[in-house]
Amino acid sequence: PAIAQLIGNDPVALAKAARELQEYPVAAVDLNLGCPAPVVYRKCAGGGLLREPHRIDAILGALRQVVTRVPFTVKTRVGFSDDADWDALLAIFARHQIDLLTVHGRTVTGMYRTEVRSDWIARAVQAMPCPVLANGNVHSPERAEQVLRDTGARGLMIGRGCIRNPWIFEQIREHQRTGSWRQPTGRDVLAYVTRLYEVTRPTAGFRERLQVEKMKKYMNFIGEGVAPEFLHRIRRSTTREEFFDCCREFLE
Repeated sequence: PAIAQLIGNDPVALAKAARELQEYPVAAVDLNLGCPAPVVYRKCAGGGLLREPHRIDAILGALRQVVTRVPFTVKTRVGFSDDADWDALLAIFARHQIDLLTVHGRTVTGMYRTEVRSDWIARAVQAMPCPVLANGNVHSPERAEQVLRDTGARGLMIGRGCIRNPWIFEQIREHQRTGSWRQPTGRDVLAYVTRLYEVTRPTAGFRERLQVEKMKKYMNFIGEGVAPEFLHRIRRSTTREEFFDCCREFLE
């Protein structure tokens, strides 16, 4: 199932987009209240909206009115710079009867650096009448088990962790069933990187140098599980040949 996510701050424009999205076979329509990128929050979108609960109230009202064919969900952080408005925000979410809430247990200014607060997510689980998913730093089956135990969340949302390790979903399910899981081999990772290079390659206007630069963004995640020297060399590669020579050396 694919869920369409909206980002913006104009209730009328967001409602119009939500109506159009329901013409497609989407599984749900989600509102992004969590993006911590400065280019987004400075425009009072994504996580920037958390500074204006009254505007969130208006947006949720407009969207709840038009999203009728599929579930209406929200992805949020707990606040912009602190959790002072968290309980008030949860009351707004509950009042608009959203169908599911995903909580990243950091503030917007916390970006991805600070500790993920399980207690903030647990507060949402206790307060919300709908299911709550936990998000933030779920990078292993053990961590997944701990987050579910500490928060009481119904499930998990995994972002950066599955770029580094696309096997993580299978590993978590295997760990829940058996208590163990399979680690990918270096060759598994090499096959993943090779596939990633091809599927992210533009169909028009392909330039090898730009594609290698794009791959470096993914390798910042994947390379954390390899070796410091691997990332050092990858970041200095400029051609496909240099890039994959390094990958083969470390992963084969």
